[in-house]
Amino acid sequence: MSTIRIVSRKSPLARWQAAAVREALCAAHPDLSVEIIGITTEGDRRLQSRLADFGGKGLFIKELEQRLLDLSADIAVHSMKDVTTSLPAGLLIPVVMARDDPRDALLAPGYTSLAALPTGAVIGTSSLRRRCQLSAVRPDLRVKILRGNVGTRLSRLDAGEYQALVLATAGLHRLSLHERITTVLETEQMLPAVGQGAIGVECREDDGEALALLQSLDDVATHRAVRAERAVAHRLGAGCHAPLAAHATMQGGTIMLRGLVGRVDGSEIVADEAHGSAEAPEDVGYALAEQLLQLGAGKILAALGADSTGSQS
Repeated sequence: MSTIRIVSRKSPLARWQAAAVREALCAAHPDLSVEIIGITTEGDRRLQSRLADFGGKGLFIKELEQRLLDLSADIAVHSMKDVTTSLPAGLLIPVVMARDDPRDALLAPGYTSLAALPTGAVIGTSSLRRRCQLSAVRPDLRVKILRGNVGTRLSRLDAGEYQALVLATAGLHRLSLHERITTVLETEQMLPAVGQGAIGVECREDDGEALALLQSLDDVATHRAVRAERAVAHRLGAGCHAPLAAHATMQGGTIMLRGLVGRVDGSEIVADEAHGSAEAPEDVGYALAEQLLQLGAGKILAALGADSTGSQS
């Protein structure tokens, strides 16, 4: 394979991620030609709507995956937090690259922290996970849905429509916007989304050439951590319609995994942690999911219309 075709969304952040994969491939295979194909997905076209109303995060990746299935592209590059836990038949994610900062960041011009925001301040986010955790800490805040690419969100913050935003730290760093960060929210204060900060590469299972070229890009520790986090979401059947967070770290040969499920308004949150062998990350994820169910996560998910039997909706 002298040329490999990457399909990616057209947003600035997606283009950055695709370029990072291209750079890594070219470094590993100097004679390889890498082409990036940018497309606009259904998720990009529905920026004024809640994702949960139109099929969830899968809207961002379904059309990329179709390009793999119809052979018009060889690999797709994703933010792992956008990837559904069940992949189409014939596709797999052999590569998860080394993770960037997984934490969330508060952008609040004129203020120093989340606690410093005035009563009733309007804070923008498209994430139910963030809304849940923000509301639990500051129930007085007015959390309003805000979608669009990072530049669009920042322009609305600068226009005074919002007093603050919460965005992924990794995305801001990748776009050289780290100076806009007021403070980084530690994971104890705001547990990240499944896969946050990690870039995944998807390809066809039967594409041996692509699999061979991609092999050197995989970061084993990050991949195992993300597998554990995704197992929590898979077992709970929770997508973007539910406030779910899970974050795994490695300590030697052990995975340390924390997770939570909550009501959107933050009035109830169940949280726990699990530890286990890094050789069996899914087992650690499933164990944590069972612990959360025992603590009442199933009742919360049922109230949200989610299915806690393990299916992905």
